[in-house]
Amino acid sequence: MAKKKKLEKKKRRTVRERDWLTHGESSFTHDLVRHRRAQVKLSESSVEQAAPPEDFEPNATVISHSKKWGFVQMDGSEQLCIIDERLKEHGATLIAPGDEVLVEIEEDEAIIRAIAPRRSRLSRPSTRHHDVSEQVIAANVDHLIVVAAAAEPPFRAGLVDRYLIAAQTGGIEPLLCINKMDLVEEPPAEVALYKDLGVQVFLTSCETRAGLDALLAALRGKTAVLSGHSGVGKSSLLNALDPDLRLHTQPISDHSRRGQHTTTLSRLYELRDGIRIIDTPGIRALGLWQVSPEEVAYYFPDIAEVSAACRFRDCTHTHEPECAVRAAVEAGTLHRGRYDSYLRIRASLESDTGTTPGRMASNWQAGVKGAEE
Repeated sequence: MAKKKKLEKKKRRTVRERDWLTHGESSFTHDLVRHRRAQVKLSESSVEQAAPPEDFEPNATVISHSKKWGFVQMDGSEQLCIIDERLKEHGATLIAPGDEVLVEIEEDEAIIRAIAPRRSRLSRPSTRHHDVSEQVIAANVDHLIVVAAAAEPPFRAGLVDRYLIAAQTGGIEPLLCINKMDLVEEPPAEVALYKDLGVQVFLTSCETRAGLDALLAALRGKTAVLSGHSGVGKSSLLNALDPDLRLHTQPISDHSRRGQHTTTLSRLYELRDGIRIIDTPGIRALGLWQVSPEEVAYYFPDIAEVSAACRFRDCTHTHEPECAVRAAVEAGTLHRGRYDSYLRIRASLESDTGTTPGRMASNWQAGVKGAEE
């Protein structure tokens, strides 16, 4: 009898009310653990239904997802859905935050029946542990907010350059947000370069609220994805933009001076003035999807402009004679940091694709030190 009472008490402790709206990440993860243990199958009547027409009208937006489940916003409320098992991944992540989908209700079960074509995407190559080659981080966004810290952790231009390339290939307008400006007197020197390239830059502080109104104005009525290194203050920035979110934050590591992962699941949040922002986990490095080593220079507009004067049309700007790009770096008319970033990205792509890299002269290769992370 005592044993029975103990089991009943344990069962009661596991039953709790879902609170996706204010604790979406922890509640969604909790539910997914339960669902992974269950038999996830559609009913026979559901399987027998005809596939949805290609011109269907989406009625929900994906907030977050994991494996066979999607968390969507539908009719003003948030709903956990099973993904129709007939929907297949064709080389890319099936659903991502921001995707527009068709949801149908059957026997009190919400089912994602179809996914609309994506207008834009933030992607990166999948790791070897994934079944798809393209990992879609966010879909149907207007802006990619690249968040970097002015200090703690220190500003690193290499990852910013990779994000700018990812934004161009995904059809997204990038915005550069330099956060934690309360820790420094002046922004990092490299910021002026991005302004000259036409990138809109916001200097913000969650402590003093400097720059937040300007960022909110730029995002009004838009959907954006927030991304950057761990510890640059993405969750703190979201809390500052909308205090009602109350997202969990962590300080940077005292040992490594690097950020610690706070966000572990990409999720879409609704802010005031029609602003929707997808928060993403911090990353150490960003792989570039469908960018070849030969194409890298075209994504550096300052390098591409100078390269028109190179002797060889297919100049790699690493070792060829009469290279206008290297000459511009030597003359100081092209920023050496930008050139070094180009070399790092090109070399990493050559390594990823197994292509033979150009032979870099030692005096140029010596300038490429350390990893961009």
